[in-house]
Amino acid sequence: MELNSKIYVAGNTGLVGSALVRKLKSEGYSNLLFTPWSDYDLRNQKQTEDFFIETRPEYIFLAAAKVGGINANEIYPAEFIYDNLMIELNVIHFAYMYNVKKLLFLGSSCIYPKLAKQPITEDELLTGSLEPTNEPYALAKISGLKMCDYYRKQYGCDFISAMPTNLYGPNDNYNLETSHVLPAIIRKLHLAKLLTNNDFTGIRKDLQFKPFSVKTKYNSDCSNEEILSILSKFGINLSTDNSYDVTLTLWGSGSPYREFLYVDDLASALLYLMRNYSNYGHINIGTGEDITLKELAYKVRKVIDFKGEIEWDPTKPDGTKRKLLDVTKINSIGWRHKYTLEEGLGKYYQQYLEGKEI
Repeated sequence: MELNSKIYVAGNTGLVGSALVRKLKSEGYSNLLFTPWSDYDLRNQKQTEDFFIETRPEYIFLAAAKVGGINANEIYPAEFIYDNLMIELNVIHFAYMYNVKKLLFLGSSCIYPKLAKQPITEDELLTGSLEPTNEPYALAKISGLKMCDYYRKQYGCDFISAMPTNLYGPNDNYNLETSHVLPAIIRKLHLAKLLTNNDFTGIRKDLQFKPFSVKTKYNSDCSNEEILSILSKFGINLSTDNSYDVTLTLWGSGSPYREFLYVDDLASALLYLMRNYSNYGHINIGTGEDITLKELAYKVRKVIDFKGEIEWDPTKPDGTKRKLLDVTKINSIGWRHKYTLEEGLGKYYQQYLEGKEI
């Protein structure tokens, strides 16, 4: 891949895509291609083909996807499977049709069975049933990586697949109805801290500046009582004695283990794979270390300096009990992560405060 190669980053405005763009630019790659949503809907076969005809990309990072947490997967299962399948089918097929030199498809660790052996090696794929709470998304991602394998087998395409663990970083989704667990915890704890300080001005600023909820409509003229009602829907409540001591209630038991990778580390890994890896079958990307969600919440609480209580609602789903990736394969070819969780969380919260998200 030359510095002036035509490199298409599909999904360039999202969490992963924007990190890739930052990384590529920092390495001197200047001929980057994008598909603005207003001009190209990758679910649309004709619009996708038109893009390939007009631009003729040489290398593709396929990071475009519809993503979300447990709640979003539960509300929009049809959209998760349809949107992701259509994006993958169109981009991968036209990459073959228009002689793309190399494509890297980005999957997700949710492709693995709910009861996969821990840590999860690449060969655990399709050895058991999926976690029901994200099955539509997982099925779509499995189809994408298998499509890359089969196009490699039948047509000799240099298409590879990478499966990252849970991600966080700049341009994350903080919408409390559709976000993943870590951005949701960051935002809820930030709002809870503002409420603890009786800072309704800060709460109004937060609700106006960042996406809050698809279903919860916010008016800047809301009274303090109306704001308290909105926050309560997301588990942020004043103590019963009506002081400004605040309790935050999070979903589930807090016992599941999760692994977290700072998205700039992922961008580094993806560029490394594009330069150095070409093989049948997917490859895991992660840190090889995990933490319970309860431990994670208290780490975030320390970073944000929230003094209130954190409680858990075991009536809400936990999802997969543990999902730790075995990263032996990617480590063996020369890549390792850089950021510790503590370092990443500090950067992450500062970026949130600075408004560096969609």
